[in-house]
Amino acid sequence: MTTNTPPIPIPPPAPCISEYMLDPAMAFLNHGSFGALSRRVQAEQLRIASIIEQDSVRFFVELIEPMLDEARQALSGFVGCDPEGFAFVPNASTGVATVIKSLRFAPGDEIIACTHEYNACVNSARYVAERTGARLVYVPLAFPLPQDAAAAADLITRTLTGAITPRTKLLLLSHITSPTGFIMPVERIIREFAALGIDTLLDSAHAPAFLDLNVRGILPPDGPAYVTGNFHKWLSAPKGSAFLYVREDRRHLIDPLTTSHGYNATRTDRSRFRLQFDFTGTGDLTASLATPSCLRVLPEIAGVATLANMRERHNALCLRARDHICAVLGIAPPVPNAMLGCMSTMVLPSLSPEAEARLAARPTRYADALQDRLLARWRIQIPVFRTPDIPGRLLRISVAPYNTFDQFDYLARAVKAELAEERAFAGA
Repeated sequence: MTTNTPPIPIPPPAPCISEYMLDPAMAFLNHGSFGALSRRVQAEQLRIASIIEQDSVRFFVELIEPMLDEARQALSGFVGCDPEGFAFVPNASTGVATVIKSLRFAPGDEIIACTHEYNACVNSARYVAERTGARLVYVPLAFPLPQDAAAAADLITRTLTGAITPRTKLLLLSHITSPTGFIMPVERIIREFAALGIDTLLDSAHAPAFLDLNVRGILPPDGPAYVTGNFHKWLSAPKGSAFLYVREDRRHLIDPLTTSHGYNATRTDRSRFRLQFDFTGTGDLTASLATPSCLRVLPEIAGVATLANMRERHNALCLRARDHICAVLGIAPPVPNAMLGCMSTMVLPSLSPEAEARLAARPTRYADALQDRLLARWRIQIPVFRTPDIPGRLLRISVAPYNTFDQFDYLARAVKAELAEERAFAGA
């Protein structure tokens, strides 16, 4: 971390910052990338690690299944799915890869994804398509969207369903888009694809704790064919804690990426799905096993009665911060309020193509030199990036329990100052 003194004082975070291991002398406004672990949950993870290390043989022979069962029961209830179809995976990218690499695609089969999907997950579709002769149909989706929520949902749904052909086999769909930070109308989209016999792999990487996630309610009675999501983001679980849900009628199709002892196990007391996914070789299960404690700890840290109360507060702050930043920078909100939760992406003012090219060519450790400047000069951790499919440069804010409005006001002033310097640098 740089020791440079910012041009103006950094506003302090909320008092609950003491519950986290974050540097309190910075404005950490990027919870949406990797989350932030609390000290209390870390203590629970270390407690579980000590149980394992006291006798690791006993853990893997006697304790692993009952401990995983208990954690699975709590977390499958939290996300609203059948616990028998719930498997722990290290992250949502692994969940996506597990499904796509298990399914069988023939030459000419099509996988639909849109330009707001997470690159790592789209790469799993690219990988499989290249090796099977299938085709990735990468659908351009507008951004900004219409400010009327119904019109925006109509546009998104029509754009995706318009790409369907007789060869469409799978839809890869983000629940909350990572680069653009808005909630997709997933229930409507998935219903329309399901009516045509097309399964959806729902990438709910951001959904747990961001939304009141109810997998069964997305496509009753049992949910979409495949759903994966991270607990390390908005539930503030340890890194390496995520889930994959596979609907009962699709479980025979899906195997873990690592084939282990469960593949030829003859046991009949547990399903083949359980035997395959619960043990894929020696690994660190402490992140998954500590995650249920987040359901109790996170509301306590946030100072609210329930996670629903926390979401309401964060949504209100996100909308207020987004509107304030847009006003300071003279830009328009790119998506309707109803499609936002506790994360929002804005399109920064653009310059001439020549000036933009000069800015994009600057060296950077991150995705854009502006992010370097905000971190080094202002001590703000915030993503600034470009994507090849969405015009303009994007700035994404996240709201977590330790954030305050003053931090977002500080961000707005810092970005405004840096944009002025960029215009001078680029000769605009």
